[in-house]
Amino acid sequence: RNVVEFAIRLPGGDDGAVYMPIDSKFPLDPYQNLLNARDLGEAAQIQAATNALTQRLKSEAKDIHEKYISPPHTTDFGILFLPIEGLYAEVVQLGMVEELQRSYRINIAGPTTMAALLNSLQMGFRTLAVQKRSVDVWNVLGAVKTEFMKFEQILTSTQKKLDAAYKDLDTLVGTRTRVINRKLQSVTALSLTEADSYLHDTAAGGMLESNEEEI
Repeated sequence: RNVVEFAIRLPGGDDGAVYMPIDSKFPLDPYQNLLNARDLGEAAQIQAATNALTQRLKSEAKDIHEKYISPPHTTDFGILFLPIEGLYAEVVQLGMVEELQRSYRINIAGPTTMAALLNSLQMGFRTLAVQKRSVDVWNVLGAVKTEFMKFEQILTSTQKKLDAAYKDLDTLVGTRTRVINRKLQSVTALSLTEADSYLHDTAAGGMLESNEEEI
């Protein structure tokens, strides 16, 4: 079973996840041979050491591609991490970055560029998360707008019913009261004391008659 050294968990579709494989390689011998050949100034040795380093990097990139890249469980590319800045600079100078990307879907990263790569990924997915939340907020606002329109319709209907009830009450209190007042204009009004006394005596007489009937 092949186990990659590092795997960065990235958000995938349908709330799943995909993994970005990162494998560290350190072709120290070919790199050291190239540095020694340059110190000696021997063109043939420099070319031989360059070819050896190039072939070693191709072999390492192919190994990562075959072992650890498995879409949709992983990204369709992997990272070959070189732990020395000088080695990474040498690979860039040799033009290996583009070749390994094209042939094996492998990106080369050094200590500095690795940090930049991870920061870029983090910022990118944060942006996607914000955009996704923005869509959610927009949907919530749409739902609130729909509910508010329903509330407005109910409120308008209730207002119409209240207006109708007010008109009925106004008719009852206003028009009917005026009619009754006109009918009573010919009747002499009693004072409050007389009216209270009269109503009290009337009520008492009614109770007396009721008791006599029972006897």
